[in-house]
Amino acid sequence: MRPIKLRSAVPVAMITVAALALGACSSSTSNDKADTKPAKSTTTAPPAVPDQTIVEIASSNPDFSTLVAAVKAAGLVETLSGEGPFTVFAPTNEAFAKLPAGTVDTLLLPENQQKLSDILTYHVVSGTVLAADVQPGAVTTVNGADFTISVEGGDVIITDGEGNQSKIVQTDIEASNGVIHVIDTVLLPPAA
Repeated sequence: MRPIKLRSAVPVAMITVAALALGACSSSTSNDKADTKPAKSTTTAPPAVPDQTIVEIASSNPDFSTLVAAVKAAGLVETLSGEGPFTVFAPTNEAFAKLPAGTVDTLLLPENQQKLSDILTYHVVSGTVLAADVQPGAVTTVNGADFTISVEGGDVIITDGEGNQSKIVQTDIEASNGVIHVIDTVLLPPAA
């Protein structure tokens, strides 16, 4: 999977807001009868808030089947389907495949539910953090441990508690309860 450079949602939002503001000003300040006809809009409306939760979006994408299985095994479906908002750094199936052979199967066992939950909550940050809002530095996860974000050549890199690095390869998949950023490597919290 080729890394995708972060895109900024700010310019589109600013253009949309400016267009709406200009449209409101022009229609409220003119008394000309020609202005009473509805004008054709050349701007698009801002996107509606998606009506699917983070879990529903992940479940509908086959590239996240391992993540979804892990979320179920860890007992986190209800939490990540809840109100939030959450920012999830979601590893793909390819990211899970990078782990040593047998690791995923072992983590999915009932006796490893807490360890799996600790790893998965290390991929979650409270609040909605869009790509345009990401800043380099330490980030505290729902797990309570930090990972570090840096920018290298335009790519956003996450360094986990074990020193492993993951790239954000897709950003701003918006859900009704937060946002998903896709990563190419599973993040591991610092060893206890």
